[in-house]
Amino acid sequence: MSSIIIFIMSLRGAKRRSNLLKKIATPFGLAMTLILSSGCMIGPKYVKPSAEIPEAYKESKDWKLAQPQDNVLKGNWWEIFNDPQLNALETQVNISNQNIAIAEAQYAQAYALVQASKSAFFPILSTTGSYTRSHEGGGSGSSDSHSASSLTALNADVTWEIDLWGRFRQTLTSYKALAQASAADLENARLSAQAALAQDYFQLCSDDAQKKILDDNMAIYKQFLALTKNQYASGVAAESAVIQAETQLESTQAQEIDIGVNRAQMEHAIALLMGKPASAFAVPPSSLPDTVPLVPAGLPSDLLERRPDIAAAERAAASANALIGVAQSAYFPTLTLSASGGYQSSNLANLFSSPNPLWSVGPALAETIFDAGLRQAQTSQARAVYDQDVASYRQTVLTAFQQVEDNLAALRILEEEQGVQDAAVRDAKKAVELETNEYKQGIVSALDVITIQATALADEKTDIALMGERMNACVLLIQYLGGGWVSPTE
Repeated sequence: MSSIIIFIMSLRGAKRRSNLLKKIATPFGLAMTLILSSGCMIGPKYVKPSAEIPEAYKESKDWKLAQPQDNVLKGNWWEIFNDPQLNALETQVNISNQNIAIAEAQYAQAYALVQASKSAFFPILSTTGSYTRSHEGGGSGSSDSHSASSLTALNADVTWEIDLWGRFRQTLTSYKALAQASAADLENARLSAQAALAQDYFQLCSDDAQKKILDDNMAIYKQFLALTKNQYASGVAAESAVIQAETQLESTQAQEIDIGVNRAQMEHAIALLMGKPASAFAVPPSSLPDTVPLVPAGLPSDLLERRPDIAAAERAAASANALIGVAQSAYFPTLTLSASGGYQSSNLANLFSSPNPLWSVGPALAETIFDAGLRQAQTSQARAVYDQDVASYRQTVLTAFQQVEDNLAALRILEEEQGVQDAAVRDAKKAVELETNEYKQGIVSALDVITIQATALADEKTDIALMGERMNACVLLIQYLGGGWVSPTE
């Protein structure tokens, strides 16, 4: 950089050197005029790929639409569940999750490519300095046989390829679209991590609820075992009744212990999502919500703006479209403007004196005459990549509609199923109460009571599992609706 400054400052010192600078700069001014006046851009104009969009979700007749728009999911979508512990966990995911960190680094790479591609619009300036000591030996009788000479040179070179056909502009467009796709991928990674944590958290809550039911029933079974032992002692019940009651209690205890395996694994999964070691993380016992929040589904057309994976797929198609133009620009000649200037002298002290400046300037036009079909193949490849990305975009849209419909249906059907299951739980508890009273009166056997108790426990466990499934479907619906993300205006 210092040698460049020396070169430029030396040119300012005299009128001739000023004229030299003007001679070199004039063609570059002409080139700038060409760039500003030319609007030639090779390649197809990008049009957002079409996709078949239904007017409404098939399940929306039983679900609330997002009208007015102020109840659309925004930002921290998990706050819809009103669970302070979940809110605290989700906040930490955004900070420490390593998959999100990977996606952030990938976005930084994509943004850097955009910045790098902008450099193609500017000339490349380089400088070289050299010092050479040389000797030419004469014949055996020459008195100059041992003479030597020195040569000092300082040069600055400028090379500028003019973007006549839009190759650089199309490349920049492609990289910008890829950066936007990478930004959407980052949001998708963030949304996936948030949804996975919510699912794991509600599964952990379901395990805690299952454990509580088992603990409550064990307390009942212990009372029944004590009752049966008293009746056996008084000769009312047989020894087999005591053994049956003990077996039921021990079996329930085993189920309660087994719940701990799944809960521990859910706790470890949450730690991983939060970027923390599993051995140094714990979640206090939690309970499932009593109700499932109503999620504003909106309209199918909103999905294209709310799903980051759809946005990423569309931006990938835009990038591929620009690369078609890059490939097609290879059919046209390239115009490169070059200039070189500097000083050369055998005496370092007189390097910048008037007899020593050197300069050259001129354009170069290059065109490939024969490439054995290389450019045609590259253009065909670029078109094929674009067609692939368009198909991928449409498939992503179709998959998105399927996922939303799946979970709208799941929420509707599971709600109906749980209504029936709640009734079964109430009836089973009533049956246990009646059967136990009849057992105390000697009307029914211990086996009858144990059988109805087992049925009641199974119904309660199923009821909890259904609530867990409903919460899971609710989280998935929010995820497939795009969470709280909305595609930014381009």
